[in-house]
Amino acid sequence: MKKRKIEEHSKEKKKKTVSLFKRLKLFFSDPITLICIGIVFLIFIACIVIYNTETKTGSGIETKFDTFWFMCVAVFANYFEYVCESLPGRMAGWTMLMTGLVLFGVITAKIASFFLDLQMKNDKGLKKLNSMKDHFLLCGWRPGFEKILDNLLVYNPDILPDQIVLINEAPEQIETLRSNPKYKDLNYVAGDFTDEAVLKRAYIETAGNALVISDRSKEYSDLEVDSRTVLAVLTMESMSRGLYIAAELISEKFEKHLKMAHCDEIILTQEYERSLLATASSGQGYSNVINALINDDAEVGLLIGDIPESFIGLPYKNLKDFAWNLRKENGMLVGLLLNSGNFHLRRMEAIREAQKNPNISSVIQELQKVKTLVSNEPLLTPDNEFIVPKNARAIYVRGKKQA
Repeated sequence: MKKRKIEEHSKEKKKKTVSLFKRLKLFFSDPITLICIGIVFLIFIACIVIYNTETKTGSGIETKFDTFWFMCVAVFANYFEYVCESLPGRMAGWTMLMTGLVLFGVITAKIASFFLDLQMKNDKGLKKLNSMKDHFLLCGWRPGFEKILDNLLVYNPDILPDQIVLINEAPEQIETLRSNPKYKDLNYVAGDFTDEAVLKRAYIETAGNALVISDRSKEYSDLEVDSRTVLAVLTMESMSRGLYIAAELISEKFEKHLKMAHCDEIILTQEYERSLLATASSGQGYSNVINALINDDAEVGLLIGDIPESFIGLPYKNLKDFAWNLRKENGMLVGLLLNSGNFHLRRMEAIREAQKNPNISSVIQELQKVKTLVSNEPLLTPDNEFIVPKNARAIYVRGKKQA
């Protein structure tokens, strides 16, 4: 056992030595490093020449400190504190001036290169983000992206632009978007949002919400777009169990795959468009009603509100009577949103209870119930006797206030 530990320790020591050697080799192979070493060598030789020649000429350089001070002024301030009298001393002083100019140029170029590289990485979404928590991930890009972003900020007033992380492969479009002062604080990570490494750069483990839209940053077919959406949701689910995920699909063929991946909300774009066209064809104004319910004003239309704890476990009629008295402020109560919130956390809690509890049969039954629940399931105009369950929210309809 001791021999094995000694062998492992020696192996780790060898690895560290090899790693250090590689770093040193890489450092000394850098042209900038070689230029700096050459400059230091020239300055050192020039100091020796000046000390050995100028201490005998009466130029004022009498000690090693005088020589050092002459070098500092010549290299870093580019002028002479003392006037050299001998030809070798003057040549050495001129060398110091030239090396000082080169050194200043190298340092300036290095600093400028650093900031330029930093800005380019920031513009292209390659810059490492600062640690974030409870932020919003917006994955993908498509035409009309700015409108999606506008509505996101309208319907999520508690989210600021600097709390949003965009993940896509459209750096030029995002650079144009961020040139708008309104969006200059947006965070951007360039890359494929189905890739774990890219998602880690966006701090997915500590994110609060994610929205995956149909990605048109490249020339993907509809099948590829939906396949990438499903893959992204599966990857996100495996990396962050507590993340609330909403995803957009073009075709309903992939809806069951997203449900199996525990996607919290699924938006079927084409199905909604077909339904809207079909209702409009009836000539009864359904589309106008839908537009009024879903509009750019976050204070008007369909609204979701919290239910007071005192009404949980009571009949729906009690909540309805309470809401009727507050209809001017909250709007008309039209139903409940069942199983609201993230059920990944509830599943994990049930698993932990099953691990702790010796009698796990009841816990397993509870876990099975949780698995069958549909997240954010709307129940419109329930019966008065319906018991308001936990994790439910109220659905209101509120119109514009009359002048």
